[in-house]
Amino acid sequence: MPVPLHPKRLRERGYNQSYLLARELGRLANLPVVTDSLVRRSYALPQARTSSVAERRRNIANAFICIDDRLRDKKVILIDDVATSGATLDAGAAALKAAGATSVWGLALAREI
Repeated sequence: MPVPLHPKRLRERGYNQSYLLARELGRLANLPVVTDSLVRRSYALPQARTSSVAERRRNIANAFICIDDRLRDKKVILIDDVATSGATLDAGAAALKAAGATSVWGLALAREI
C-alpha cells in the first residue's frame, strides 16, 4: 500500500511517487496493491519543509484514516519514497493498526539522514 497524498497535493504534483513504487513492487512480487483504503484527510506542509522531528510528527499527526475494513487481519507493507524521521510511516501505520491490520511494515526507497 502506498502512502496516500492529499487530493490537493496530488493535483499539484500530478502523480503519487509512493503509488508508482508500490505498483511496481506489487507487480514484481505478485502482491496486491490497495490504493484506496487508507486516505490522507488533512492537507499539511510537505514533510521535507519542516525543520525538526517534533515538527514533522505534529505536522502529520492524525493525517490518515482507513475508510473501510479491507485490511482487518491483514499484514500490510506501507510504502513511501523517502523516510527522514519516520513520522509519515508511523502515522500511516497507526491508522492501519486502528483499522485492524495485524502488522504494518514500512518500506522506503530512500532514507534521508
